[in-house]
Amino acid sequence: MASITFKNNPVTLLGNEVNVGDQAPDFTVLANDLSPVSLADSKGKVRIISVVPSIDTGVCDAQTRRFNEDASKLENVEVLTVSMDLPFAQKRWCASNGLENVKTLSDHRDASFGEAYGVLIKELRLLARSVFVVDSNDKVTYVEYVSEATNHPNYEAAIEAAKAAQ
Repeated sequence: MASITFKNNPVTLLGNEVNVGDQAPDFTVLANDLSPVSLADSKGKVRIISVVPSIDTGVCDAQTRRFNEDASKLENVEVLTVSMDLPFAQKRWCASNGLENVKTLSDHRDASFGEAYGVLIKELRLLARSVFVVDSNDKVTYVEYVSEATNHPNYEAAIEAAKAAQ
């Protein structure tokens, strides 16, 4: 499993680590209207799955905005931002920030995504900051488990991976 820290303290990740070349694991999360969403719902597109501990924190806010902006320049790419935030909080955040190219998805109910991708922080029941790029055939082409959960991911590498996955 990936080794990460949260505010410089080691944490335990639950679930299965995902690697480049793996078939992307399926999951069920909730959209802002409480409807279920799975990986299959975006089949045929390249997906940037941006995972954040909480949309209401500075780095998570910046990460979501950055992928929203960068994705608007790419064709056939969908950004899925996944967190443990409640769908209502995600919907409020999107509305107040005017973001249209990102889908915020909540894993709060079952931690289905967190366990499937090995990003569920046992001690905090939050998701570890990470980025996955999944191509249109559901193959994982890029993985970043950010070693310190309060740091930014490598945006450029993820965007380049999404471009290459076209």
